Amino acid sequence: MTRKNENGVPTPGPDKAAADLKALRVQIDKLDLQILEFLNKRAAIAGRIGKVKADQGGEVFSAGREEEVLNNVLSANKGPLGEVSIRAVFRELISGSRALQKVQKVAFLGPEYSYSHLAALERFGEAVSFLRTGTIGAVFEEVGRRHADYGVVPLENSTDGRITDTLDMFIRMPQIKICSEIRLRVHHHLLANCEQTEIRRVYSKAQALSQCRNWLSKNLPHASLHEVSSTADAARLVQSEPHVAAVASRQAAVRYGIRTLYQNIEDSPFNETRFAVIGPSDSMKTGTDKTAMMFQVSHTPGALADVLSVFKGNKINLTWIESFPYREAKGEYVFFVDFEGHREDLKVRKALTALEEICDSVSVLGSFPIAHPSDE
Repeated sequence: MTRKNENGVPTPGPDKAAADLKALRVQIDKLDLQILEFLNKRAAIAGRIGKVKADQGGEVFSAGREEEVLNNVLSANKGPLGEVSIRAVFRELISGSRALQKVQKVAFLGPEYSYSHLAALERFGEAVSFLRTGTIGAVFEEVGRRHADYGVVPLENSTDGRITDTLDMFIRMPQIKICSEIRLRVHHHLLANCEQTEIRRVYSKAQALSQCRNWLSKNLPHASLHEVSSTADAARLVQSEPHVAAVASRQAAVRYGIRTLYQNIEDSPFNETRFAVIGPSDSMKTGTDKTAMMFQVSHTPGALADVLSVFKGNKINLTWIESFPYREAKGEYVFFVDFEGHREDLKVRKALTALEEICDSVSVLGSFPIAHPSDE
């Protein structure tokens, strides 16, 4: 007897469905073996490229080339897999291929599953050797001493603005260059192993508490807020103390086995942190680049306006500007700017030459591909 659904359409019986399922799985198994074959062929070619670069003294990590690879596959992708999935697959493929040439050492502000760690994973994948540090300054020092090939440091947040320690270290170590940027959409979650009504203390990094201040005051008015060195440290405290909660990432919840009481508690839905990848040199020109620099001007009327007129005159679009106190001289400031274009572009070279004539000091921190935001 033929089975029919409520609309009278014949449906396959259990034996036919099982046979169809088996046939589809056979197709999957064959495709998996083909994918594996092509992955290893690609990795072998990447290894040959690595030898050529090594002979020429080139760097293993090339942010510009990796962005080009990702853009090629994403523009050709017709689904059904979405961009997030394609990025994740190729990120690890590139990471593994890079490791065949050399296992890169990447320093970050720890501990594991802090947002800096998540940003480092987003950029470099799993096939690297991560070096956890206790401070942003230590990340710079590890790179400066060549104990690490690269470092990942937070640069600015859309809610709280600049990261003071990072800008201070660029002033102290201007030889360190930015070779890539990472834009991470940051989602904060309330983690706890007790009920909301039982929470007496909330732990997190200062910036995370600040980015959730309205939600916390509305939903946990009787809980006290306590700053710790990182969101991951906050999650660890939930394991050891009663009646506490942490504001941290979903990865930290999974890592430490903590319940997520509420998701996405950040006050702004556009909360984003921008990270800089720092190293001994910047990135090659890709055509969609950004340049970072810092400069000082004389403490006279119109000095900053003269600098800005150079960018306007050369039709260069500024994407970020910050004034930062210069600690070596009272009342003096260092200005940090990002602008569209690569330092090798003709109009950028002209602008830099003009700036060197009117500024007390100019230091290019690096040119690198413009990044697009990704979710943590």
